[in-house]
Amino acid sequence: MPPRPNIIFIVADDLGYADLGCYGGRDAAFGAVSPVLDQLAAHGLKLTQGYANSPVCSPTRFALMTARYQYRLRGAAEEPINNKSRGSTTLGLPPEHPTLPSLLRGAGYRTALMGKWHLGYPPAFGPLQSGYDEFFGPMSGGVDYFTHCSSNGVHDLYLGEQEKQQDGYLTDLITDHALDFVQRMAPGAQAGSPFFLSLHYTAPHWPWETRDDEALAQEVKTNLFHLHGGNIETYRRMIHHMDEGIGRIMALLEEQGLAHNTLVVFTSDNGGERFSDNWPLVGGKMDLTEGGIRVPWIAHWPAVIAPGSESAQTCMTMDWSATMLDAAGVASHADYPLDGRSLMPLLHDANVIDEPPLFWRMNHRGQRAMRQGVWKYLRVDGNDYLFDLSQDERERSNHAPVEPARLHAMRAAWEAWNASMPAIPDDATVSLGYSTKDMPQR
Repeated sequence: MPPRPNIIFIVADDLGYADLGCYGGRDAAFGAVSPVLDQLAAHGLKLTQGYANSPVCSPTRFALMTARYQYRLRGAAEEPINNKSRGSTTLGLPPEHPTLPSLLRGAGYRTALMGKWHLGYPPAFGPLQSGYDEFFGPMSGGVDYFTHCSSNGVHDLYLGEQEKQQDGYLTDLITDHALDFVQRMAPGAQAGSPFFLSLHYTAPHWPWETRDDEALAQEVKTNLFHLHGGNIETYRRMIHHMDEGIGRIMALLEEQGLAHNTLVVFTSDNGGERFSDNWPLVGGKMDLTEGGIRVPWIAHWPAVIAPGSESAQTCMTMDWSATMLDAAGVASHADYPLDGRSLMPLLHDANVIDEPPLFWRMNHRGQRAMRQGVWKYLRVDGNDYLFDLSQDERERSNHAPVEPARLHAMRAAWEAWNASMPAIPDDATVSLGYSTKDMPQR
């Protein structure tokens, strides 16, 4: 094994499964949408059957931070945490809970989050209370790319725990602060003192603004959902701006001689939204159909991962957090055992396949899902379905009527797992930004 790696965990926001070129995405009018990420996949590991822990923002981030099922924490029952939770002392990531950054920091890593937090508001919650040495970004779920105001018009951009007024396009500002952190950490990393960087872009989350769309900020300031705007080309350009930023960071790693032993992992917090490409999957954000939870997973670590690796290994967000702890040689806290499992064997050999069951649940529409091997059990609006994903990734061919024994077994397994988790609280909220009155649904 090489020395402990630097780790960069890049998370896009509402990116669709097929939005990147390396996942079958089409070029935009301006050319390739994601050339940098496509190259990272080509020179690293690409997973085709990887999932987010939830089909909506903040619950997945609870799992990312804790390497545990998010259902164990009250704040993650919100789908998602919204601005009404400002001032709450319960709807957030408890500072006393061990996290990926706090465990790494305890083992000597320098830690930073550049980008979206969305795990509760100060003073009760915040990145600096949950293991990060440094933070730059918004606390809430969505902000305007130019005014940096959240959906209720409140300015929401912070440096540490202090509000930060800074002009610029948010995607680029997040990149700039990440570059500054890596530049400052480089001498220590070269001397064997590694760093952990959470790089959580808000792109390509609404509002639909590219670098050239500052004039739109005043138009959408009272409704960041931007229901009357956006288009596929704008959306693709937003992804491209993020891809360019990742390219700048990879170039800096090369320049500083750090790329070889830096584990870079890229994913999305959930499936795509209005302008996303999820082909061949059905559904999107807020859905436990494949389009809502299956997301890109790319890992690049030249010291360990063979270039051109590809795997159909199933995994969830929390598994990658467990993997990062394992790569750093850091144990979990005895009182908070991990639900995530390390994928280190897969990083060494892409032919390794391990298929433990994966579970999800959503308050929204009473959804539940379980995946075991190629089979998926799904419930939506009280209807139970059974799909063989190896033959039907679009979940159009329901085997429930013809395989009742398999359906019964998987339903019983889901219910046993669910009984091991706290129940969804009666006061948990579901926040939908739009409905069929705004646009037709499938």
